[in-house]
Amino acid sequence: MLDATFTKLEVWQKSHKFVLQIYKVTNKFPSGEKYRLVSQLCRSVSSVPTNIVEGNSRASKKEYLRFLITSKGSLEETKYHLLLARDLGYLKPTEFEDLSEQANEIGRMLSGLIKSLK
Repeated sequence: MLDATFTKLEVWQKSHKFVLQIYKVTNKFPSGEKYRLVSQLCRSVSSVPTNIVEGNSRASKKEYLRFLITSKGSLEETKYHLLLARDLGYLKPTEFEDLSEQANEIGRMLSGLIKSLK
């Protein structure tokens, strides 16, 4: 019923790229944050494309929607972690703005995909 080729989904492509950028930027965070903010941020951001993939592999639209909604929740968690990183001085304002815009775009795309499946 559903296309199992998740790599063709633009929202997955953008969220995967977003994960790579977050991993890169967190390499500059203080080493004391490795098991605190870096861990939380990397876990939440990687959950976005992971849930897209898992939902895409499900046999029903209802299950797919559930995973997409979870993906949106992980994205919101990521947005908070980015805000915290900015406020702690780990992200430059320009980095924060760029990452926030990417997150917002991914959120709009997820919302569109959810709406199209409903």
